[in-house]
Amino acid sequence: MRDNILRRRHFNVAAVAAVAGLAVPALRAQPKPEQSKVSIAVGGKAAFYYLPLTIAEQLGYFKAEGLEVEISDFAGGSRALQAVVGGSADVVSGAYEHTINLQNKGQSFQAFVLQGRAPQIALGVSTKTMPNYKTVADLKGKKIGVTAPGSSTNMMANLVLSRAGVKAGDVSFIGVGTSAGALTAIRSGQIDAICNIDPVMTMLEQKGDVRIISDTRTLKGTQDVFGGPMPAGCLYAPMDFVQKHPNTVQALTNAMVHALKWLQTAGPSDIIKTVPESYLLGDRGLYLASFDKVREAIALDGMFPEGGGKVALRALGSFDTKLKADKIDLDKTFTNQFARKAKEKFKA
Repeated sequence: MRDNILRRRHFNVAAVAAVAGLAVPALRAQPKPEQSKVSIAVGGKAAFYYLPLTIAEQLGYFKAEGLEVEISDFAGGSRALQAVVGGSADVVSGAYEHTINLQNKGQSFQAFVLQGRAPQIALGVSTKTMPNYKTVADLKGKKIGVTAPGSSTNMMANLVLSRAGVKAGDVSFIGVGTSAGALTAIRSGQIDAICNIDPVMTMLEQKGDVRIISDTRTLKGTQDVFGGPMPAGCLYAPMDFVQKHPNTVQALTNAMVHALKWLQTAGPSDIIKTVPESYLLGDRGLYLASFDKVREAIALDGMFPEGGGKVALRALGSFDTKLKADKIDLDKTFTNQFARKAKEKFKA
């Protein structure tokens, strides 16, 4: 009897140990990144469009995933893209629609985690140089400031203009960046209108420097302009990089989704404490007002919305005559496989 009890106890202990032995590897199941050092190119890092990237960096979420990330900041998304195409960076933090444009040119890039579920772009006309503005047609022959020629701000300006019968060649697009240079350009009269992101646009709007005529900083505004969900800021990379470095891409995605979850409950004071002082552009109050305006535009879990690719393709095709829409394979422009795993991990 005693021997049986001892044998049962021994079996139970052995069984628990066996289960524990299986559980420990399960907790460590995520493989190490194939490439621990990753360079990310971004076009205007201080903008809210890229806030999740800044949060992941500042709170150490990349390091927690075993990555050493170097972020290079450029004047606009198109410049950041050029860095990756040229081989000086691995990943772009930029607008989703670039993956469509690239595929149209025969270059295969794929987005793998969403930062923004609305473009957060607004188009405003100068109250200084265009005080009598009435319709979009009034912009013909005018100078329009964008973050950088070819960037998503340029794309939205083209979209708004085309709907009013104004061609891209009817205006002059000027790159003004996403911070102090953009503010100076509109206030000094160098440009007649500006298509940009926050905090720049809210600062100009509240000071009376511009009159907003088209706005995608909210989900409703995005629906009005694009007619559906428009994927915005994301991390994307050459398809070869995604396929050859799945563990690295998963680690990047985990860090970003972790940041998105933090942002869901972060208060104004949390944001102020986390972002660099230079991001505030000298006005803390207006910076926070800008954050309130775009908060709902920030992605919740890194997942690309169903139908979002079609909305982006339709928007681009409405003004880009070189886009062969029927030849674009949208399934190759983005994937949710990494974001889905990260969402489960962080309960985002």
